Amino acid sequence: MDGQAQDQVRHIEVGADRRRIAVLREDGTPGRCGVLWLSGFKSDMAGTKAEELAAWARATGRAVTRLDYSGHGISDGEFEDGTISRWAEEALAVHAAFCREPTIVVGSSMGGWIALLLARALVARPVAAAPLAGMVLIAPAPDFTEELMWKHEFTDEIRETILREGRFERPSEYDDSPYVITRALIEDGRKNLLLGGLVETGCPVTILQGQRDDAVPWRHALRLTECLALDDVVLTLIKDGDHRLSRPQDIERMIAAVEVRATEAEAEAG
Repeated sequence: MDGQAQDQVRHIEVGADRRRIAVLREDGTPGRCGVLWLSGFKSDMAGTKAEELAAWARATGRAVTRLDYSGHGISDGEFEDGTISRWAEEALAVHAAFCREPTIVVGSSMGGWIALLLARALVARPVAAAPLAGMVLIAPAPDFTEELMWKHEFTDEIRETILREGRFERPSEYDDSPYVITRALIEDGRKNLLLGGLVETGCPVTILQGQRDDAVPWRHALRLTECLALDDVVLTLIKDGDHRLSRPQDIERMIAAVEVRATEAEAEAG
């Protein structure tokens, strides 16, 4: 994130413990859809996909809103204190406070789970918040704490360590600092599972999924599409795509998908 963007960062307090969350909001042309970016696990709003999406939104006159979850990026808090419920609460608070126009929510990896929880909350209690006009999910990882980590990745020894010590330091493939997986994260994740039943977003959904993704198997995306039975869903499988989907051609696919959903929503609105 460049210095000019840093100067535009605002903060809001979220939750009973008043977590201080960093938000970057850029306004757009009235009458156009906005975009809400939701990052992945231990990622932030200054990543490649987020920056490229913001640049496209800026060039096309669309508002864009980004945030760092607590314990991520430039928001306050410790990563180890984070849970799915806390991060979803923060996304909901940012949407309510900043997204004033129909919004395309774009969620990457864990951000896909957060996006689906945001949509569920809005469907359950529609208030004066801006509606979701569409959703683009990139290698979405709903239920990853249970389905991908606890049941498949973690050995009996790792599970015993988490239960006994309350934490496990998982090596990162992307940097030198490990991912700390806490017992609280695993147990809270179970309160937010989505793949066991119907998932209703109230908007059309596009999913982009790499078939060489070693973090979120492509069949996980297929399972999600089965749960999105009430929504218009487009699933694109990218044969040579990895988990990040950050190559130039992947960025182009992401932006094209967002543009399609935004254009459709704007045309429908008249």
